[in-house]
Amino acid sequence: MKSFVLAIRPILGGLSRLSLYISGIGIVAMTLIVGWQVFGRYVLNDSPSWSEPLSLYLMSWFIMLGAAVGVRESVHLGLDIVRHVMPPVIQKTMDLVSLGLIVLFGIGMAYYSTLLAIGTWSATIPVLGWPGGTDFFPMIVGGAMISLFALERFADIVIGVEVAADVLVQEAA
Repeated sequence: MKSFVLAIRPILGGLSRLSLYISGIGIVAMTLIVGWQVFGRYVLNDSPSWSEPLSLYLMSWFIMLGAAVGVRESVHLGLDIVRHVMPPVIQKTMDLVSLGLIVLFGIGMAYYSTLLAIGTWSATIPVLGWPGGTDFFPMIVGGAMISLFALERFADIVIGVEVAADVLVQEAA
């Protein structure tokens, strides 16, 4: 198992890096779209109707992709004071329980978002003309990636591989 985890780490690192790049492009695109909306509203007196739903859609993507990368790099906020005063075996158990719950949360999010996408597919997003189910694509992908990255960290703890946040940052560089 250890060799498998170590073998897929570069693939997951590439997926994480790609997610960050897509998120960055999404933030820039959303900023440009909102800027165009403000310019259109106050200068041209003709606000583009597509700008708000498209910027919200882009925001959903970069939030979900960024959240998944945050799980992989273990940079989300947490209350670790109780964990740090516990013996190492209890810390390991707490980490495994926490990561197991994150895996289940990601799976649940992906599953129920898929059901929502299927249920709303026949509706149309009025201004964009897209099927309504596309609104849930970021949650489906984000949930799957959250589960995948939490599972990677879970496996690291089980097999005893120490991965510091600095290593993941260097891997992304």
